[in-house]
Amino acid sequence: MAMPHHITVIGVGNEFRRDDGAGPSVVARLRERAVLGALPTGIRLVCCGGEPGRLIELWAGAALAVVVDAALALPGHPGRIHRLEPCEYPIRYGGAASSHGLGLGSAVELARALDRTPGCLVVYAIEGADGSPGTGLTPAVAASVGPLAERIEKEITQYLARAQGEA
Repeated sequence: MAMPHHITVIGVGNEFRRDDGAGPSVVARLRERAVLGALPTGIRLVCCGGEPGRLIELWAGAALAVVVDAALALPGHPGRIHRLEPCEYPIRYGGAASSHGLGLGSAVELARALDRTPGCLVVYAIEGADGSPGTGLTPAVAASVGPLAERIEKEITQYLARAQGEA
């Protein structure tokens, strides 16, 4: 099935900082699913470190952009998944909220100012427990990767069905 709309999924993070690699791990799982034919062809699956300019470049022109990133919450519940739609709601960010320098919030605000937000932006944040140097996700975060990949796959399918109904 050919892609009628440009869809990009971006895994943000650093695989060498334990749970900060959650975003790239979800993208890796989606790549596996794409090879099996579970995703429509043409979906762009990419990873980046989270620098705002790069994020904006990756989602530019996308009808749907899904960003997956690790997050810290206090009190935290490692592996818990949060879904946000920052383009629909004004969100205030106070400084860096991630290990990626300026953070995703800064990228969204900059994209708004430059009129470079995607048609629809969805952010999935996975609460992490360990951002120290090293590889491998903690068990709770690793357990959330598969279910989140399936959830994103369903979100893409629903998005395409809505888009096809509007055409």
